[in-house]
Amino acid sequence: MEFRPSRFEILPPAVKNLLIINVLCFLAQKTFGGFNSGFSIDDTFALHAWQSSLFRPWQLVTHLFLHGGLSHIFLNMLALWMFGSVLENVWGSKRFLTFYLICGLGAALMHLLFLSYEMIPLVRDYTAVMQEHAMPNSNNSALISFLQHHDVFKSQDQMIDALRVMPGNHPQVNQLVDSLASYYDNTLNSATLGASGAVFGILAAFGYLFPNTYIYLYMLIPVKAKWFVLFYGAVELYEGIRNSAGDNVAHWAHIGGAIVGLLVVITWNKTNRRTMY
Repeated sequence: MEFRPSRFEILPPAVKNLLIINVLCFLAQKTFGGFNSGFSIDDTFALHAWQSSLFRPWQLVTHLFLHGGLSHIFLNMLALWMFGSVLENVWGSKRFLTFYLICGLGAALMHLLFLSYEMIPLVRDYTAVMQEHAMPNSNNSALISFLQHHDVFKSQDQMIDALRVMPGNHPQVNQLVDSLASYYDNTLNSATLGASGAVFGILAAFGYLFPNTYIYLYMLIPVKAKWFVLFYGAVELYEGIRNSAGDNVAHWAHIGGAIVGLLVVITWNKTNRRTMY
């Protein structure tokens, strides 16, 4: 099947409007909702785990229009323009926008699924700590177990040794539990934001529809789209499985967006062929 759009636009309307909306939302993030305003844009519109008290259903969509920094939004918008413009010229604005939102929603659901799974031990262990701490004569066993399974502090081995001989009502234990409460809240309420999930869906669709089109890495190195997409997807899968400490990239959202994008474009392709023949 050959795609021959009747007119090619460098900046088609859906991509143009998505770029404008993302930039305006980014400016709003930097302008409003500071520490002294009493309102947080990220808390309200970025995506949060289902277990978090900050989770709201609309975040499945609104997180797509928020970004964590200048490089984050620049790279996402560059990819949206480079690859999304081609798809919109092929499909038309309505179908492209539908595709974009489906990929973003699929990425969000995939991310929430894995995030919720990762949160189960944290919620379980923290609940055990708080139940134990409410007891008058605790032996800190739940607190010790929490520190053994979660990297909260740098010198946890020394803390664990001290907790073995320290009574549960010791002032240092109370301070430690307060610190764990802050760690728990920060982890549970961490925000996920960005259009990367939808952008990975666009990349997957581009690689499927135009597998032999060359992409020039760093403006110099030619790589066929199919190899670029496969390599990038493999890296994301590896990073998602590895799940290293300190990694704040939503790898499973990227993978989810790519999978949904690929499934959608394959389905649409089959439907188009049945219609043609």
